[in-house]
Amino acid sequence: MPTISSNIARINESILEAAAISNFPEKVTLVAVSKGHSFDKIIEAFNAGIINFGENYLQEALNKKLHLEEFAIQWHFLGPIQSNKCRLIAENFDWVHSVDRIKVMKLLNDFRPSNAPPLNICIQINSSGEDTKSGIAMNDAQSHLMNLVSALKELPNLKLRGIMSIPTNTESSEQVINEFKSMYMLYSKLKNQIDTVDTLSMGMSNDFKPAIEHGSNLVRIGTAIFGARAMKTQGDDN
Repeated sequence: MPTISSNIARINESILEAAAISNFPEKVTLVAVSKGHSFDKIIEAFNAGIINFGENYLQEALNKKLHLEEFAIQWHFLGPIQSNKCRLIAENFDWVHSVDRIKVMKLLNDFRPSNAPPLNICIQINSSGEDTKSGIAMNDAQSHLMNLVSALKELPNLKLRGIMSIPTNTESSEQVINEFKSMYMLYSKLKNQIDTVDTLSMGMSNDFKPAIEHGSNLVRIGTAIFGARAMKTQGDDN
């Protein structure tokens, strides 16, 4: 029976293989999506070399962070952001991948503790165009993205690191790859304009290899590391 550590070793090997094919120079960061999984599983993954963990649900994440505070974990918030959750997100996470509104950016900035480093953020792009997904619509992403970037000039407690997407849930690999290509083009333009931008967050358990082959340098993987979730949750299957 596969263990978490053996799963991670296999995924790391696949990441290296995909990176070699991709011809993109950036190192790929692996974020283990631990939503719905126990403390013990997170500790096992940490002991296997994972330091970045992603969570979608705030209260679940805060409980884990409290119980695992002795571990030097980088916590990533991946879920949709409600205004009334911004204080706790700003106070407890190192990264937020799902920013898509100026109002949320301002709240995260204002609630970020003064003794903490700037909060790393990625702006979410709705590359699929599906109504059920959050993020800036791809068809007006360029102009909308620039509005958010302009607002960041007045928000010193935030650090723009890049963009994130969740592709269409489809059997069509061609459609998914086209979305990855569009995301990379958008990322490249943003990177050329903003010095801090270095992260293209796309690729999950079922599609991380083609995501890397098309420019992703951060993948969010849950099921392929931890197996099926012990706790029932709603949301995308990473």
